[in-house]
Amino acid sequence: MTLLNARNLSLEDVQRLLGFEEDYNDSFSSLLSLETLTESEQQELLQIRDDFRSYLTAGKVSEGQVKFLVIAPLMRLAGFYSYPIQIKLEEDIAEIKIEDEDTSITGRLDILAVNKVRKFADKTFFWVLLIESKNSGISPSEGLPQLLTYAYESLQHQTSVWGLVTNGQYYQFVYIQQGNSTTYHLMPLLNLMEPNRAVELLQVLKAICQL
Repeated sequence: MTLLNARNLSLEDVQRLLGFEEDYNDSFSSLLSLETLTESEQQELLQIRDDFRSYLTAGKVSEGQVKFLVIAPLMRLAGFYSYPIQIKLEEDIAEIKIEDEDTSITGRLDILAVNKVRKFADKTFFWVLLIESKNSGISPSEGLPQLLTYAYESLQHQTSVWGLVTNGQYYQFVYIQQGNSTTYHLMPLLNLMEPNRAVELLQVLKAICQL
């Protein structure tokens, strides 16, 4: 049997092995209810942006710094640290077996937010948001094959899940939906450095957290 690591898969590999199909959605409001940010939320968002900008100006920001400087404070501000949401880090995925290909896929996801109230089986919770992070020098699209592979596991228990790939500056949200074929919808790319897009970024995170 061939053993593959999700980090080494291309988007073409993921589409072929796991049956994903790509689609586009040009509006978050078709799937989420976006609320106006409070003044204090906007001020905190500006601080997160400015903190990250100072590191970005100095040079490439590592994946670990992206998680610490941007993802963690954004998730706190969006409400992901409050019950019933629980954050899981560096989790191994269950081995995915592709019988027709005599292939298994392994991997380790970066950040996962689950709803502890919605439970399917022992230790299996509803996946709220799956995040794959990269360093600032890598395009978010490079993490898409990994994200889709990890999301495949959740779709055995739920009909859809939100994913996010980011390098700290750019944020690619993906809505992954089970159906006759498993489809991932690429949402508009958001940029933390653009004021309006940064506001929309936090609005989207808050809306996903409240699902």
